Amino acid sequence: MEKLAQIKTAGFILKPNAPEIKPLYEKIKAQFEAKGIAVLVGQNSAEMIGLEGLPFEKMCEKSDFLVSLGGDGTLLSLVRRSYGFDKPVVGINAGTLGFLADITIDDVDNFLDQLLEGEYRIDNRMMMEGCITTKKGSKQPFFALNDVVLTRPVISKMVKINASIDGEWFNTYRGDGLIISTPTGSTAYNLAAGGPVMYPLTQAFIMTAVSAHSLTNQRPLVVPADFTIELGSPSEKVIAVIDGQDHYEMHEGDVLRIQGAKTGAKLLHRKERNYFSVLRDKLSWGDKH
Repeated sequence: MEKLAQIKTAGFILKPNAPEIKPLYEKIKAQFEAKGIAVLVGQNSAEMIGLEGLPFEKMCEKSDFLVSLGGDGTLLSLVRRSYGFDKPVVGINAGTLGFLADITIDDVDNFLDQLLEGEYRIDNRMMMEGCITTKKGSKQPFFALNDVVLTRPVISKMVKINASIDGEWFNTYRGDGLIISTPTGSTAYNLAAGGPVMYPLTQAFIMTAVSAHSLTNQRPLVVPADFTIELGSPSEKVIAVIDGQDHYEMHEGDVLRIQGAKTGAKLLHRKERNYFSVLRDKLSWGDKH
């Protein structure tokens, strides 16, 4: 099981557009420093709360692990931006318990004690590596931890999406959109659209239609992670949304290719964290008799 080489410096990113988080950050920073862990903060986060910080890349280079203080969205953004630095990311949730940011404010001291005692684990989560190639040949590469969604540009229009796997066309989706999800993202938009929940360490894609306009039931499809998925629209403009945060326009002739990234994202968790208990709590599954 992978372990941190050392636990001396943590790099923090804070929930954006939330300057009211400053007192909470200062409290948690003091808890880290009391345990002998130096705290760095990214420049944008620092400026938001009136402090000085480091450029994001420098912060990642100098940190042994990274900390997201906010919700799951803050953690998703941090994972994507720091992906090339190969640093584990832990989420401290500033709201309710999240699927990804699962350390509560009240549990920070206990978590730090466990961290320093080696009582933690680093999960390797599948990442999607994608690229949008335009008809003119320009390329927009990206990474995603949760999902890639192709959706309609305006609510009054239906989209048509041609989908191929390993170069062979297999379906044309008509409806409100199409979700390509990782197992980590299976509990996000995929779940709301009727897709399956998958154990997060699985290596597979989930393809789930959103409000399919079809007389045949467009069931979700699970595809092994070593396949390449190609998507495009034969006529209409569509919007590609990466992890619910980055948006790109696609036009006729543009192609979006997705494959499993060569290495996964590293998420740092308490050793006793149980994924199924999180599912039970978040989804209010049945009482135990």
